[in-house]
Amino acid sequence: MSSTGAAEPAVTGRTWRALSVLLAGMFMALLDTTIVNVALPPIRNSLNASEATLSWIISGYALAFGLALIPAGRLGDRLGHKWVFFAGLSLFTLASLACGFARSDLQLVVSRVAQGLACGVYVPAVTAFIQLLFPPRARGRAFAVMGSVIGVSTALGPILGGLIIQAAGEENGWRLVFWVNLPIGVLTLIAAAVLLPRKSASQTLSGGVDWLGLLLVTGGLVAVLVPLIQGEDAGWPPWTFLSIAGGLLLLVSFALWENAYARRGRGPLVPPGLFRHRAFTGGVVLALIYFAAFTSIFFVISLLWQAGLGHTALETGLVSLPFAIGNIIGAAQSNRLAKRYGRTVLIAGAALVTAGLTAVWLVLLLTPADGLSHWQFLVPLFVAGLGNGFFIAPNTSFIVATVAPAEAGAASGVVAAVQRIGSAIGIAVVGSVLFGTLVVRGNTPAAVATGFSEAATNAILVSACLSLAALLLVLALPRRVR
Repeated sequence: MSSTGAAEPAVTGRTWRALSVLLAGMFMALLDTTIVNVALPPIRNSLNASEATLSWIISGYALAFGLALIPAGRLGDRLGHKWVFFAGLSLFTLASLACGFARSDLQLVVSRVAQGLACGVYVPAVTAFIQLLFPPRARGRAFAVMGSVIGVSTALGPILGGLIIQAAGEENGWRLVFWVNLPIGVLTLIAAAVLLPRKSASQTLSGGVDWLGLLLVTGGLVAVLVPLIQGEDAGWPPWTFLSIAGGLLLLVSFALWENAYARRGRGPLVPPGLFRHRAFTGGVVLALIYFAAFTSIFFVISLLWQAGLGHTALETGLVSLPFAIGNIIGAAQSNRLAKRYGRTVLIAGAALVTAGLTAVWLVLLLTPADGLSHWQFLVPLFVAGLGNGFFIAPNTSFIVATVAPAEAGAASGVVAAVQRIGSAIGIAVVGSVLFGTLVVRGNTPAAVATGFSEAATNAILVSACLSLAALLLVLALPRRVR
């Protein structure tokens, strides 16, 4: 409720219909983080795509998504969230069309980055509208519905992708994986034009977007990611190390610029004051590492199961089904358990993910390639999914709770961006390990399976170690949230 004593907005049927429009957009954004994994081997065969291209298809989307989140929120405050949502969703729909029409790996990567950028533009409007349309007493229910949509869309991705490719064949199937967004996108745009309120922001925000800060952080992250993804293909020439060093220098320059920008009374992209809270800094590092750990495993499993072991896309999607089921169960209980047990739920979640990934690694290490089956991964992936469900939903709340309430909005934006950037870094690092240790000794299917199995073992070990580091960092968060 505002300080002027204005009445809380009434929650009507139209309000819930507007929420359904917003969540349709959220559904597509999160579906595309996982549905494309099972399409990677068909894309590789169809476009003769390089190993680096496969990494870029996933990490480019996540990086563009994360980098666009904070400035898009600011633009929504200035221009109105309705038209920022509409513009972002329009770009996402067009980019999905372009992805399906791609005739080269470069065209696909560029279109995929545009997809991620579009998601980063319109997703902040979803949470902004929930704040605007729902009074505090009803807001928790709206956010709970949003959390369920996020969990279901992420879990549904591999299965839906597998079904599409199984039904349409590899060449048409991977294109339909992108085109499935078209009817949903068009219908959502029509509904958004009708149902979303026009006046969605005060539109009196002072100052502009910190474009130099955005340029510095984008340049820094791209300069670090490019050699991590391309280095293995190129044989790690000197430019890769120079690029990483230059990227780190740009990120340091970004931090210095943000401090200087804030001292001038302007609105920096990332408020430096947030990082005066040591617990918040630890929480941001936790979000980065955790998302690097768990999002990369599906990239590895998809390539192992299809390119290495010769299974279909649908069979690959079914391998990840136990994780999806565990994720949904854990997410459904996480908020209730977090209120009762506090940080212990996050510790339990991170511990279960670490145990599950470690078990997956042990299965790969101890089982010959020709003896691998989806049944061996059922329990480990269910355990990891259950832990992920416990962790994801309350994670942001706990990190944001480390700062003052007045800083909560900025802190939420930073955490959301870091989560996506962590996904991009995880794919880059784990993909580099996977392809860097992939050695196929012979031209037989057995040799290919053995080579992919050994490389996947190394890659999953990296994910498990990142998950263990995240578990230790949970201790930086407060025991309870406000």
